[in-house]
Amino acid sequence: MRDPRRLVVPDGRVFLRVAEPEWADPLDASYAAEAGGRWNPPASFPTLYLNGDVATARMQVQRLAEGTPFTMDDLDDDAYVLVAATLPRGQSCADAVSAAGLGRLGLPAGYPVDEAGEPVGYERCQPIGAEVRARRVRGVWCISAATRDGVGRELAWFPATARSRGRLVWDEALPLGRWREATDWVDLGLAPQPDPA
Repeated sequence: MRDPRRLVVPDGRVFLRVAEPEWADPLDASYAAEAGGRWNPPASFPTLYLNGDVATARMQVQRLAEGTPFTMDDLDDDAYVLVAATLPRGQSCADAVSAAGLGRLGLPAGYPVDEAGEPVGYERCQPIGAEVRARRVRGVWCISAATRDGVGRELAWFPATARSRGRLVWDEALPLGRWREATDWVDLGLAPQPDPA
């Protein structure tokens, strides 16, 4: 992996996270530290996985329903909740969206699928995330792997310290029934959000 192409996360930029209603703290990055995820190995470092837009949050719910006879429209209104959050100021992230950024990370130009059209697996992304973090870059801004068509954006955020935390935008999470039909930021009562650049 070459030095990642670095992007700046706009201060105050809002991200979304799909959570289960019973989670005590939907912005707790320690769970992924233990379990691992696409950009961090199990038993490694805290990582908070965030959606970059409403469409990606919707795709996450649809992916969670895969393997069941249900679609997002079949789920109970309180099956999942949506939280909105901002991050501490001055965050940078590695570019895993542009062709140049993907190339520097050693990922295929068609990410989230490889040259053969197969999904790029965690085993390929986790070492990249670990190397990005080791270079003191605070996350990976990437094309969502929730679908294979390259639509949607996500941020895997690596908090700098145990005190680095996301901050909730809303006093209460939105149950699925309140955002099921949302298609953009305005539907959530928020202004359109700029991407890291």
